[in-house]
Amino acid sequence: MFLHQTIRRNEKLVETAFWLHQKGRILPDSYVIDVDMFLENAAKILKKARDGGITLYFMLKQVGRNPYLARELVNLGYEGAVAVDYREALLMMEHKIPLGNVGHLVQPPRGFVEQLVAWGPKVMTVYSGEKIREIEKAAAKLGKRQAVLLRVYEESDMIYSGQSAGFPLEELRETALWMKTHCPHVDIKGVTSFPCYYYDQDAGDIMPSKNLETVLKGAGILKTCGVDVSMINTPSATCCRTLDKMSRFGGNCGEPGHGLSGTTPIHGVRDLEERPAVVYVSEISHNFLGSAYCFGGGHYRRSHVRNALVGKGMGNCQEAEVKPPSDESIDYHFELPGEYQVGDTVVMAFRFQIFVTRSDVVLVKGIGSGSPKIVGIYDSQGRERDEC
Repeated sequence: MFLHQTIRRNEKLVETAFWLHQKGRILPDSYVIDVDMFLENAAKILKKARDGGITLYFMLKQVGRNPYLARELVNLGYEGAVAVDYREALLMMEHKIPLGNVGHLVQPPRGFVEQLVAWGPKVMTVYSGEKIREIEKAAAKLGKRQAVLLRVYEESDMIYSGQSAGFPLEELRETALWMKTHCPHVDIKGVTSFPCYYYDQDAGDIMPSKNLETVLKGAGILKTCGVDVSMINTPSATCCRTLDKMSRFGGNCGEPGHGLSGTTPIHGVRDLEERPAVVYVSEISHNFLGSAYCFGGGHYRRSHVRNALVGKGMGNCQEAEVKPPSDESIDYHFELPGEYQVGDTVVMAFRFQIFVTRSDVVLVKGIGSGSPKIVGIYDSQGRERDEC
């Protein structure tokens, strides 16, 4: 999906991936991240947001919840992390990373709420009365106040499978008034939904979804209840291009994830301000019945992987078609029609969600200057491990 863009816009990253694998510095099933490019992208997005008065919380699930990158983003000036689920919140807390939005897609479980409120995330996204009661109980016990975002929906909204949740818009007023009466330790800060912006293939651009309309309606309802709505959180595909759209269509809080690595869907087809910063590295394992097979482990069902470079370096590689495993199968291998030399490096660039894989994350600095140096190798859950 991103291979040709990456070759064209960050060829040194591809060259470095070949070199690291051929030198035995990294194993197959590794994502190599150009740290300098990643942070350059992050700085561009942050500047654009500040110029437009937009709050940003960074999301790192897609790069394996990496604590090194989280600390670098905080040092750049980002306000905190988005913890898409409680495991990510735990990891960020372990590494003393400020939490921006917790519960973006997955609410914290009952046994974790008090610990989380004690830590003090800037906001928690909620979509059930039961969870609000749990937060109220914990905040009252701790003598604290916790800000929340209410996730809202209407029947025609876009909701991905496995993410079904939200307060019906017609019940929002009742919910807000109930909270004002019964939850004195919980402050409604605003509203959210997902996705509010998305890449429209037909338009060839980032566009607002129906969910954005719902969120804006929700903000209006809360204001009629006397709520000071200071945050309209409109996530998905947050990058410089999306921030321009937010300034036009609405929203004042974004959550860059793939924008940081230059790998939102629109980055695969258009040259935007952010440049690609991640490639996937594997190795030819064997040949069988006219096809070659490289080691797997990093497959994501929505990756749209199409092709790879195979060889020992940019100067002597071939482009190959990639056939990923079927969705119901374990990704032990990727298939490449035709036979290739066992041990050769395979470099791909596709849409990824490293936290749902078993891959390594290899952080490399100095790629652009021609002096690449590994600054850390982590597993897919942000735990550092020794180099091979």
